[in-house]
Amino acid sequence: MRRPFLLLALAVLVPGCNIVTLDEYPCPKGGTTLTWENFGKGFFLAYCNSCHSAPDGQRQGAPDDEVFATVQGVRTHAALIFENSAATNDAMPPGPYPPPIAQRDQLAVWLACGAP
Repeated sequence: MRRPFLLLALAVLVPGCNIVTLDEYPCPKGGTTLTWENFGKGFFLAYCNSCHSAPDGQRQGAPDDEVFATVQGVRTHAALIFENSAATNDAMPPGPYPPPIAQRDQLAVWLACGAP
């Protein structure tokens, strides 16, 4: 009887268990003015591409197939990016200078609207 309660308590308390997914985050009714050129490109350059677009041997563990230097590369991995970096999801990027929540919220909207 106590086990379901314990599992529920762990799900609430353990970081990463309350991940918001791209499917749960709707694009606003009016869409977005954010684009690859005015938002995405700069965001990924500032926070992601030092690993996700680095040459082999310098990727700090970023998988070889996750390259975020182009909008198409980002769109290919949009759900994964969202679950790690958008809205309240903050597993990535690691390190001392993560994106502020306002930029994570912008990333969420931009991805939810199809990363235009």
